[in-house]
Order: sequence, then C-alpha cells, then structure tokens
Amino acid sequence: MSTSHTKTMDTTIPEILTPETTIMNTTARNRQGMYRVVMDQFEHAADIMGLDPGVRKILSRTNSEIVVHFPVKLDDGSIEVFTGYRVQHNNALGPYKGGLRYHQTVDLDSARALAIWMTWKTALAGLPYGGGKGGVEINPKLYSPGELERITRRFTYALGDNIGPDLDIPAPDVNTNPQIMAWIADTYSSTKSPATRFTNLHVVTGKPLGAGGLEGRDRATGFGVVATLKAWSKRTGKPLSGMRYIVQGFGNVGYWTSHFLAEEGALLIAVQDASATIYHANGIDPEDLNRHVEGNNRSIAGYDKAGTLTPEEFFGLPCDIVVPAALGNQITASNAGNIKAQVVAEGANGPTDTEGEAILRKNGVDIIPDILCNSGGVIGSYYEWLQNKRSESWKIEEVLEMIHDKVDSAFNKVVVTAEEFQVNWRDAAYIVALRRLEKTYKERGIFP
Repeated sequence: MSTSHTKTMDTTIPEILTPETTIMNTTARNRQGMYRVVMDQFEHAADIMGLDPGVRKILSRTNSEIVVHFPVKLDDGSIEVFTGYRVQHNNALGPYKGGLRYHQTVDLDSARALAIWMTWKTALAGLPYGGGKGGVEINPKLYSPGELERITRRFTYALGDNIGPDLDIPAPDVNTNPQIMAWIADTYSSTKSPATRFTNLHVVTGKPLGAGGLEGRDRATGFGVVATLKAWSKRTGKPLSGMRYIVQGFGNVGYWTSHFLAEEGALLIAVQDASATIYHANGIDPEDLNRHVEGNNRSIAGYDKAGTLTPEEFFGLPCDIVVPAALGNQITASNAGNIKAQVVAEGANGPTDTEGEAILRKNGVDIIPDILCNSGGVIGSYYEWLQNKRSESWKIEEVLEMIHDKVDSAFNKVVVTAEEFQVNWRDAAYIVALRRLEKTYKERGIFP
C-alpha cells in the first residue's frame, strides 16, 4: 500500500497553450463539480456506515498524482507540447485500474474524481484492483492518425514505470480505443528487455484481439448496463420489452447499451451527442444509426431517419429509461425535474450531480448508480488481464456469462445492503465497496 505523495515530471519545455486546450468556464465548473460530487457521496456513505476514521482519512486522499508535459512533432513539422495525467487513488486491493481519456476537459480534478470512482467500482465488483484514471488534455479530432500515434507513444514513454501490468493498468475511455491501447502496450513493452517483452503486454486492457484482447471486451460496458437493467426489471416486475429509452452519447457504451436493450424488446426513441439531438417516436434502429456514426466522424449529426430537437428538450422526452452514457454532470438541478422516466441507468461516470439526484429521488425515479451500472467494462478488463497472465483464450459466450454473473452478484449485494441500512442504491453500493476496503486495511494493518 502506497503512502500519499505527488509526482510531477516535466521535460523543462514550457507548456504551450493551444486552441484545443482552451476550456469554457462552464466546463471547468463541471469538472470541479464532479470531484465535489464523488467526495460528497463518499462522505455521506462513510457517515451512514460509521467507517473507521483512519481508513476514512486514507481513502479521502489519492496515493499519487502524475503530471507529464511531453513534446510531439506534428505532420507539418511543428512541435507541440501536450499535458498528460495519471492519478492513482488507492491500491489496497490490487494494481491501480482505470481508463485513459483523450479530451479537452482532462485535468487533475477530473482525473482525481474518476480515479476515486474506479476504486469504489472495482471494490464493489469484487475485483483484485484499485482505482486510477488519467489521459491527455487534447481534442483528438484535430489530429491525424499518425499524430495520435506519436502522441500516444510519447505519453506512454513519459509515464514510464508509473504504469505496469502489476502496478497500474490503463484501459480505453472517452476518445480512446483498442488501437490506442495497442500503441501503449507496444511502446511500454519495447522499453523492456527482450526476455521480458512479451510478459508486459497486459500493461493495458481493451486491446485489439490480435494484440491479446478479449472477445467481447468492446461491448462489456454496454452489456453490463443492460445486465443491471434486467436485474432492476426482475426486482420491480417491470418487463423491459416495450419500454421506450433515450441514450445520451452514442460511442461504445451508448451503442452497445442500445444494441442489447433492443434485443430485450425495448425501443430507442432519442439519442443525443455533442453534435445533435435526434428523435423518432416510432423508434430508431441502433444498428442503422451506428453505421451512420461510423461513416460520419463518430457523430449522429445528419442522420436522416429521425427528426432533430434542441439539446434542452432531450431529458424531458416521455420515456421509461434514461441512459446517460457521455460525460459527467449531465443531470443537474436545471434539468432533473424534466425527467419522467422510471429509471436512470448511469452508463457514464458521475453523470448525475448531488442536486440533480435529490430531485430524481423526490420524483420517484430509480437510479442505478454508475459504480454498479457501468462496471461491466472493468470486469471485462479483469478477464482480459487474467487471460493474458494465463496465456489463455476465452470464447465471447464465456466472457459475457462471466461478466453477467459478477454484475448480478454486485447488484444483489447492493440490494441487500440497501435493505440493511434503509438507504438508496447509491449509498448501498458505496457501503459495499467501503466495507471491503475497510476490512482489508484492518486485516493487513498500516506499514510499518
């Protein structure tokens, strides 16, 4: 178990402020709010369960915060300096685990919040992992594939031994994908001796199949979202078949959630991303929309089989299920009262702020919390990591069954704990995670 410290590595090249790293004030407030939300949720759950004061102090701090500034030569021959982050929150249960995102909102505050959520998520799922998160402050759409490869490889090199297959294991997140994971794995393993190179490829998960990836990892998060909705359906006696749902964000999570919900007989009626809000009362085919997105620079804009709405109308649409699968702090006091759905399934990390959640609960809307709802991704990552360590290969049917079992088990623990403490599912999910961490610290003690 690491002691708390901060590492800052700098190439001594001054940071260059570029247009893609300029963030609007409203976005900055959202990032700060996300960290406040995760800490509010932690403190509230810790109060309810009476968390050990010493353990509480440990878990309220991150272990390490790594900032790197690294230069990259662009296609036109110019040099640009990028800023990358990796926050390692806690490793009491095992190696740090969490995604790397390429987005202009990446900074220490957002990385802290997301790393802390990963600690709770892995603990709740019963995985031998801690929590980490990070990324590069960048708008990837402004760079060519060759530039993105050089940015990725240079970022990996800058992180150095702060990541590793038994230390800190990154994975895909917003705007990153299997190709980027393959570049990270290749760069990291290339810095090792020839004799150990192939024992380091599981430094990341979410890799392409040819580079040691897992069958089904691409759909694991969306599959897990629907697995929790099926568990909710079973508990409430409300069949998913015929339910109308809306999805915010149509990347990997949004698409696969829509795919599996459609298999359950539910009807997708609206989708929103940064480019547009589309709606069709009689339904949108997720597969057809996905084909459009893949050929349209990952954007739903211009989809001609649905009408368009203003962004403000999205959450107020009449539906049964809302799936926020984009960025954090999307459901707030300003729009939560518009939601008429029966359930919000949090496919994104931290999509609902404290004030928005209070309004949803007052209005009788069920919430499947993020650390439970979207845990299928990290569970899939665990099986990829295990597959690599064992030099095995599993079929997709086996993988999805294992993910479903773990998600279902976590859901049941949350329900039982909610009844024990007479609390909502988010508080219960936190309590399950915190109990496991508390037990570990009490059994192992604090070195020295």
